[in-house]
Amino acid sequence: MSSHQTSPITRSVRRGIASDLQHGAVVPPVYLSSMFAYENLDRKRVHDYTRDSNPTRGDLEAALADLEGGRGAVVTSSGTSALLLALQLVEPRGLVVAPFDCYGGTRRLLTALAQRGHFEVDFRDLTATQPLEDLPRAPAVVWVETPSNPLLRITDIRKLAAEAHAQGALVIADNTVLSPALQQPLSLGVDVVVHSTTKYLNGHSDVVGGCVVAADEDVLQKLQFWARCLGITGAPFDSYLTLRGLRTLFPRMAAHVRNAQAVAIALSSHEAVERVYYPGLPSHPGHEIAALQQSAFGALLSFELRGGAESVRCFVEHLHCFTLAKSLGGVESLIAHPATMSHAHMPPEMRAATGITDSLVRLSVGIESIVDLVHDLRQALDQVLRVADKETRGSLHTEVG
Repeated sequence: MSSHQTSPITRSVRRGIASDLQHGAVVPPVYLSSMFAYENLDRKRVHDYTRDSNPTRGDLEAALADLEGGRGAVVTSSGTSALLLALQLVEPRGLVVAPFDCYGGTRRLLTALAQRGHFEVDFRDLTATQPLEDLPRAPAVVWVETPSNPLLRITDIRKLAAEAHAQGALVIADNTVLSPALQQPLSLGVDVVVHSTTKYLNGHSDVVGGCVVAADEDVLQKLQFWARCLGITGAPFDSYLTLRGLRTLFPRMAAHVRNAQAVAIALSSHEAVERVYYPGLPSHPGHEIAALQQSAFGALLSFELRGGAESVRCFVEHLHCFTLAKSLGGVESLIAHPATMSHAHMPPEMRAATGITDSLVRLSVGIESIVDLVHDLRQALDQVLRVADKETRGSLHTEVG
C-alpha cells in the first residue's frame, strides 16, 4: 500500500468518480428521487427521504468537508439558509459578535433575528487590536468574515479564534470570498465554516446554494438535526451542478487570482482611481496577515473612483467585459455598486460608518483574457476622465462668461 496522500486538487476532481456500481458510469448519476424504498418494515436503507439525506447531496457534502478539513458538512438551499442554519447553534438570548462591515445580507439576517429576540448581536471592528474587550457579557458565537465584502478588510483568524475560545465562544467563519482552495479557517482554530456555494464553489453562476462545515461531530449532529427540522437542505440537481463545478475549483481559482492581481495593479496606476482595496497589494493594511493565513489573495477587489456617483455611472456604462450584477465568484467578470445594490438596505449613515461610499465599486474578476479585462477597464476609466474634464471646462467657461 502506498503512503502517498493525494492533494486537495486531485480529491476535488475525483470525488465520486467511477463510484457507480450498477452501470459503471464514470460521473456519478444525479438522484432526483424524493424518497427511497425501505428494504422491509424493520430495515430502512441509508436514505429514505431527500429532505433528510440524498446520495448526490451526500457526495457534495463529503467533498466540501474534505476540502475544508472538517468532520462533515450540510449542504443547504442557499447561502442565506447556510447562515440561518449556523445560527441555530446560538442558544436563546445568547450574544453574537459580528463584524461591523459584514456582508449586507448577513447583517440584515442578524439584525432581524435579534429584533425578534432570538439572540443579541454586537457589531464591532474585528480587525482591531483587542476586538473582544469590553463586551457586555461572554459571547456565544463570534462571526468572522475575512476578507470582508466589499472592502476586503483582513481579520487575524488565529488570534481572534484564540480570544473567542478563551471566552467560551464558538467561532463561525464565512469563507465564501476565498473558498477552501485559498483558505481553510478550520486549520486556524475556527469551529464552523459557512459558504454561499452559489459563488466560487459552483463557479458558473447557475446554481443557488450554501453549506455549513463543522470541525466537531457534536456540532455536526446539531446542524444536521436543524437542517432537517427547518427543511433547508439543498436540492439534488443543484448539488450535482455544484459538485461538477467543484471539480474545476483549483484551476479556476488560480486563473481568477492571476487576473485579479493584474487588474489591481492596473487600477492603482490610473488617474481616475482614488484608492484600490485588494489584499494582494503590499500597500493594503492587511497584506501581511493575509499572506500568512491565505494561500493567495483572491479575486474580489474594490476601488473608489474620483468624482463620486456620476463617475461610477459613466464608468459602468462604458464597460464591455464586466457585467453589472451583485453576485460574485463566477467565471465571468462582474461589477457591482455596493451602495445601491448589496448594501442598499443600509441607512446612509451606516454605510458611511462602514466605509461604503457612493464612489465605491466592486469587481469580481473572472477568468477571461487579462489583456481584454485591463483594456476594458482602462478605456472606461479614460472615458470618466474625459467627461470630468469636459464638465470642468464647461464650468470654467460659464464662470468666465
